[in-house]
Amino acid sequence: MTLVFEADGLSCPIVGTDAAPRTMAALAAVLPMPLQLHTPKIAGSHIFWHAPFVEDVEGGVDVLSARPGAFIYWPVRQFLEITFAPLQAETAAVTVLGHIDAPVELIADLGRRLRTGAGRRRFTGTLRMADGAAAPAAPAPEVPAALLHARRALWSACPADITDLVTSRAIMHPVGPVMQAESEARVLHESLWWVRSALGTEAEAGLRVAGCLALDKAAVRLRDFCHMGDTAGILFRCREAMADPRQPLGAIIDESILVAGRIGAWIDLLIPWNDLNEAYRRALSPEREPT
Repeated sequence: MTLVFEADGLSCPIVGTDAAPRTMAALAAVLPMPLQLHTPKIAGSHIFWHAPFVEDVEGGVDVLSARPGAFIYWPVRQFLEITFAPLQAETAAVTVLGHIDAPVELIADLGRRLRTGAGRRRFTGTLRMADGAAAPAAPAPEVPAALLHARRALWSACPADITDLVTSRAIMHPVGPVMQAESEARVLHESLWWVRSALGTEAEAGLRVAGCLALDKAAVRLRDFCHMGDTAGILFRCREAMADPRQPLGAIIDESILVAGRIGAWIDLLIPWNDLNEAYRRALSPEREPT
């Protein structure tokens, strides 16, 4: 399967691999895919966007061995990525989905623009099949209809209480609530993946309790500390489904992962990461006297 990645004036073919049929099928089912690009916060040498599906690692390639230009799926982060240089030290197993059929410098240039412009403007794009074909849509998950509707609405548009995070000018606002909310969503997303990894090896009742606690804690913090009542409401809905033994646990966990990941992604898009990093470096420069 050959794909076309388009973003910020760049059009780049991606030649897919036959080594990850399960993940490629999940990807094909959501194409064409609108993209909002994110800049990395640690590894630094890739561009990424969030995947609207949940799949286990397939093939298990060490992320540091993915050569520049690789198109990868990072399950625990729920990212689809294109690398453009060796990554900094990080430990993870990823699924390699293919490789770009274009000079890596084109992606590197986009990565530099993305790093300096993230949080200042939205970098959007599209991933589609080269021949314009569309695979059959994946069947709807067996979850409550209200939860499925809420998740789809969350993926289609950023909730107002997230965009409102940047408008407050109270003491230590907007940085305080924005960064706290992003952290809560990121930790919740990782915690739910932890619960998912224990499916089949731990008692279902205990996993439901663990998932409920993670969802409840994040929802309360977003509602009571960051004043994100509507977004917290989606997490509470996930928690209700997680606690219901009549609901299939695996499907509810995956749905909750999609919700938590998208909340974190919307918040991440509001943060000018490069500007904050540069300001932090200046604040801690040797010339500055500690106070």
